[in-house]
Amino acid sequence: MAYTMREVAKRAGVSPATVSRVLNRTKDISPETEKRVLDTVKRLNYYKNVHARRLSTGKSDLFGLIISEIVNPYFPELIRGFQTAAWDRGYDLLLCNTEYNLSRAHSVVRRLIENDVRGVAVMTASLGKDLTAELVAAGIGVVFCNLGPTETLVSNITIDYQRGISEAIEHASSLGHKRAAVIAGPEANRTAVTIKQSLVAGLKAHSFKLSAMTESNYRIDAGAGAVRAILAQPQVPSVIFCGSDLIAIGAMSALEEAGISVPGDISVIGIDDISFAFLARPPLTTISVPRERLGAIAFEALEKMLKLKRRKGVDFYLETELIIRKSTAPPGRGR
Repeated sequence: MAYTMREVAKRAGVSPATVSRVLNRTKDISPETEKRVLDTVKRLNYYKNVHARRLSTGKSDLFGLIISEIVNPYFPELIRGFQTAAWDRGYDLLLCNTEYNLSRAHSVVRRLIENDVRGVAVMTASLGKDLTAELVAAGIGVVFCNLGPTETLVSNITIDYQRGISEAIEHASSLGHKRAAVIAGPEANRTAVTIKQSLVAGLKAHSFKLSAMTESNYRIDAGAGAVRAILAQPQVPSVIFCGSDLIAIGAMSALEEAGISVPGDISVIGIDDISFAFLARPPLTTISVPRERLGAIAFEALEKMLKLKRRKGVDFYLETELIIRKSTAPPGRGR
């Protein structure tokens, strides 16, 4: 037998509104009342009718999250942070990944609008305001990373890559490195461009000689290919700065194949601090981006913006920091 919320309320000795508040976690309820309602829900095997709720309130319980690709280890912690924040407030998540495909990205935006989501976190730097303008036009709030400035229904999270990059360059300089190479992320990715520009400017400010500057997609094999191109140059660097940990892991693999020791001959520094960074051999020195916190902030940005009367966008800030492990050391004498 399928029970209604009204029947649950009657059995628990509370109002239907109280049952709704307990299940949706929209207001603080006394522990005793909450336990009584949840025990009744469990005993009756009651499930919320989300379609009925949507009809009665005119709103869905969904928030959208757009990422680049589900297999990239950068994203699981971000997804967990966003999902946990949403669930803690009684909302659900509609997760979409673009696979770096523009046609698929258009379909993702259309799907989110059709599902009447309350807000969307765009956590891929491959999409800009031009594509997601449809969401804003539909009255759906959006939060980006490092896009700014904020607008009505558009919030921004600034990830301070500059701080971690400065720490990484100072670390390499303190070890005695003078010649560096950079393997940046793809040119079409605005975050990759920001990181590349910060690296090049920082290395120049610390009087490094840039022996090579190349680009790669965010895959291990691409990082390996980029290193082979760097090793073919007349002057080999003593330290390589990579635009992501996946690139760095690929770089270390190619260096090992070439008989080059990391960090004995060449040091390697990544960005992101994915779980594989610690498991790499040697463990990777990298710039940590607290991605679970990023996911939580993304939801917080959407929720805060939607509570504001004028739906004005909000600015948020996230710091990065260098995590020193064993892929960096003073430059080898032979190089």
